[in-house]
Amino acid sequence: MLLISRLIAALAVAQVAIASLQIVPGATWTASGTNQHIQAHGGGIIEIDSTYYWIGENKLNGSAFQSINCYSSKNLVEWTYVGELLSLQSSGDLGPNRVVERPKVLYNEATGKYVMWMHIDDSSYAEAKTGVATSSSVCGKYSYLGSFRPLGQQSRDMGLFKDDDGSAYLLSEDRPNGLRINRLTNDYTNVTSTTHLFPDHIEAPAMYKNNGVYFLFGSQLTGWATNDNKYTTSTSLSGTWSSWADFAPSGTNTFNSQTTFILGVGDTVM
Repeated sequence: MLLISRLIAALAVAQVAIASLQIVPGATWTASGTNQHIQAHGGGIIEIDSTYYWIGENKLNGSAFQSINCYSSKNLVEWTYVGELLSLQSSGDLGPNRVVERPKVLYNEATGKYVMWMHIDDSSYAEAKTGVATSSSVCGKYSYLGSFRPLGQQSRDMGLFKDDDGSAYLLSEDRPNGLRINRLTNDYTNVTSTTHLFPDHIEAPAMYKNNGVYFLFGSQLTGWATNDNKYTTSTSLSGTWSSWADFAPSGTNTFNSQTTFILGVGDTVM
């Protein structure tokens, strides 16, 4: 009888633990190591050896650049603060009152480097550039290489995509011309050419591939107001792409949110 009671108690504890491992939309999400709200805005997640690393913007003290942070997790719910990958500098792109947004990281097998791309701008969003940094460790300090306009074109909200063959692409919102898919150089630190240009004005791009089909998600341009975000599909990055369509119920403004990144987890996506 005592053994059965212990088993029931253990099962109850396990059920509580399982029930607690859930993402609660709208709730404050804290990380161990800081006991603060997770500061990884506009970020992306990369999985290395069964550990997930969430890399994003620190907005603890406002919208201007403070740092790019990294958190780690084994289950995508419980996160631990690891450290700053890029820190506030006295001047330059990473200086006070600068815009450093939407950092994304890819691993380059050929160079053994982790490569971070991000949107770099001034407070008036007049520069419209991308910045690049590299590191030998996914959650270590990154060396900032500098900023530029890819292929001489504007770049605002951006994302990265790595294909099955190891080729990588910058997804870049070029305000005058549209949304670009730009192929990266072999070391992922620059761009070589535009693979496809959508004339549609779509920002916050994120891409996922499933069974040979590319799914590209993005948000319409409505300033800071939310909208019905869109998606398009193709079996080739150069097209032909399908017409843009809603991926959430029409009129919900994508549940007052916006795309930034898509993570494949088993047979599903987040």
